[in-house]
Amino acid sequence: MKAVLISGSPRKNGNTEFLLHRCIENFKKADIETNLFCLSKMHIKPCKACGSCRKPENKGCIITDDDFSSILQSMIDSQIIITATPVYFGSATPDLMALLDRAGYVSRGNGNLLSRKIGGPITVARRAGQNFTYAQLLYWYMVNDMIVPGSSYWNIAFGKDKGDVENDKDGLTTADRFIENTIWLAEKLYN
Repeated sequence: MKAVLISGSPRKNGNTEFLLHRCIENFKKADIETNLFCLSKMHIKPCKACGSCRKPENKGCIITDDDFSSILQSMIDSQIIITATPVYFGSATPDLMALLDRAGYVSRGNGNLLSRKIGGPITVARRAGQNFTYAQLLYWYMVNDMIVPGSSYWNIAFGKDKGDVENDKDGLTTADRFIENTIWLAEKLYN
């Protein structure tokens, strides 16, 4: 079984990546292969809404001069997709949304490539906006016909400066439970 984790943070080794590395530790304990993509180290162009990905002769996005294709292929090859983002003015980062917009269009235009995959979002912010961003990302999972496990609370955490999220005990407990539930569900569905 494989899990792909995507950090939408432009900050390297920040709170968002910390949460995803914690998720990776839990996946590894369950012998689930993981692949982490940090968009801070990559370039993703926004969707042009050209509709080419829905044409039978294309089978994918016609934008090829960025890092989108490798991430999309990992998403397709994985059973679990986890996204995480800091909150920017009540929404996910533009880099993450560029990736998800394109992935959604390609998936839906080619037979729902992400259908029935398991996953969900995790959001982190200094003091507010996590719920709006969590809902924004949750809509993406739902419209792509994916399965999102619950947790003990919404998958949100608090932190501004690097390392702050390590002090958010509730946020860490919620993220851990979300991954536990994700692993439990994946084992039920895929074993």
